[in-house]
Amino acid sequence: MAFDENKSFPVSWEELHRNSKALAWRLLEMGPFKGVIAVTRGGLVPAAIVARELELRLIDTACLASYHGQEKGEVNVLKAPDNAGDGEGWLIVDDLVDTGETGKMLRQMLPKAHFATVYAKPKGRPVVDSYITEVSQDTWIYFPWDLEPRPSIPIADIRAG
Repeated sequence: MAFDENKSFPVSWEELHRNSKALAWRLLEMGPFKGVIAVTRGGLVPAAIVARELELRLIDTACLASYHGQEKGEVNVLKAPDNAGDGEGWLIVDDLVDTGETGKMLRQMLPKAHFATVYAKPKGRPVVDSYITEVSQDTWIYFPWDLEPRPSIPIADIRAG
């Protein structure tokens, strides 16, 4: 899917915090949860906010990679959660569900977990249980860690290039 440069959606730290806290409010009635599984890298910050708001201390990670810049590729599992079993009682938190491919992989790994994202696009929305904000499929979301005051290239990519 090509992204429309006119449909970029920059998210500030304050907006991400506010929306992550709104997600926590929505999840409060669905718990209690044993712990949170943060989907790296984008889900780390929302997961920390949700964990704080829900008083969850047990945090694990699911490390998956599917994006290379703005190009989406095959989903690679770099690390599965350590002690979540089939996910029963666990909460998966990510920043965004886009096409849903990463979410489908997470569902295979943790079929009984509750999957929540801050942002959802139409193709991926059916994969998650909870989300706060929907954006169109052709919109590119710039998260605060992507912005300096403009979209930035990761330092490792600058060095390699």
